[in-house]
Amino acid sequence: MNILLLHTHDTGRFISPYGYRVPTKNIMDFAKESVVFRNMFCASPTCSPSRGAFMTSQYAHCNGLIGLSQRGHDISVSEHHMANYWKQQGFYTVLAGVQHEKGFWRPFEAGVQAGKELGYQDNLSASDDFVKNDTDLLEWDYKNAGNVADFLLAYNKKQPFFISYGTHATHRVYPELETGDEELYNPNYVMVPDDVVNTPENRKDTAKLHKSLAAYDRCFGHVIQGLKDSGLYENTIVIYTTDHGLANPYAKCGLRDSGMAVSFIMRVPGYTESQGQVYEGLLSHIDVFPTLCRLTGTRIPDFMQGIDFSGVFTGDKMTARNEVYAEVNFHASYEPQRCIRTNRYKLIQYFDPDWNRYNLANCDDSVIKEVLMEHGILARKKEAVQLYDLLFDPGEKENLNENPAYDKIKQELNQKLGQWMTSTADHVLSYEEYHGRYKVNRKACRTASSDRREDFESVMEA
Repeated sequence: MNILLLHTHDTGRFISPYGYRVPTKNIMDFAKESVVFRNMFCASPTCSPSRGAFMTSQYAHCNGLIGLSQRGHDISVSEHHMANYWKQQGFYTVLAGVQHEKGFWRPFEAGVQAGKELGYQDNLSASDDFVKNDTDLLEWDYKNAGNVADFLLAYNKKQPFFISYGTHATHRVYPELETGDEELYNPNYVMVPDDVVNTPENRKDTAKLHKSLAAYDRCFGHVIQGLKDSGLYENTIVIYTTDHGLANPYAKCGLRDSGMAVSFIMRVPGYTESQGQVYEGLLSHIDVFPTLCRLTGTRIPDFMQGIDFSGVFTGDKMTARNEVYAEVNFHASYEPQRCIRTNRYKLIQYFDPDWNRYNLANCDDSVIKEVLMEHGILARKKEAVQLYDLLFDPGEKENLNENPAYDKIKQELNQKLGQWMTSTADHVLSYEEYHGRYKVNRKACRTASSDRREDFESVMEA
């Protein structure tokens, strides 16, 4: 079977198949023909590391992509990337739009070259010459969607294809509300995301997120319609997912569920009993690659660390995970952290004893962030060890690390987390090891968008 992967930036589960009243009708229609995974989590909730783990079925510290690719981080063995693997298996590999695993996807020529190195034989991305701001990138997304649809309609090769279509949406900066938009995205009638204070300013920010979601849903619908019109829909595995949670404080770049939880919807032709269903089992993004191998009848390589969940579709006996693991090392600044999450509990550990405050450079700029900065977010301490009982506290607000009633649970989780780190050769880099190798903001820096040299503690040599 062919494989079509559609992925967004920074969406979390903030789409209608997960219960949110947002303008994603095309995704909802697709969900009704697919399996909606209710408990899928990314392996590293920051852009490049999350995608690297997904695309290699390896944890970030194992595949080498522990930070942003445009800041010097890279996959150690490019042959382990999904595009290279499918090319080796005889698939025709195609990229359209965003990849964030090597270098950067802009400017256009650099993006094309990076795609080739990852294993993409064709690049359908439109030129970005017209792009002047982030809003223009939403139009770039749609041009790429059109290119994918046209490619599908004209596809006449005998070999199966692997297409990765990535979009800028729903990354910040969100599009501004214009005249006439309030009828569609009225800030008076939106619910802000979890962990966001319900104020007029934050509702307006959320309304702009709705507009970005609508722009993506238009792209999604265009590609799916092109696939159906091509006659290939019933011979193509289709996946929609995102890299991590919303670009809000305490979400993206953090190991709470608001950062780790991702939307994941998958359709496998031929297994009609699975269509329109939901799956509750605990799974990780690193499990997708081996599952695709099983479903396409290809070998699961030894380097993969995920499990095969193809039984969700085929009806074969399978067991979901008892726990998932996740990590953060770098986004803009250095903030090493690890976690283990079971169906009921979560243990998070931070590994930078020299900084016990929130890393603002790892949080995208927004009105939500500005308000928290004005009210002293940097004065609040970040506890090095955090334990949550998700049954009583799904919002992860009450740290139970010092609660003696949970000592046994903490000991068990801590032991399992340590065993995972040991078995995967997880080595948390020290300052001496990363200094000078990557572009890194100071921990006290308030924004990743700064271009002042004094806001950086480590800048790569040209």
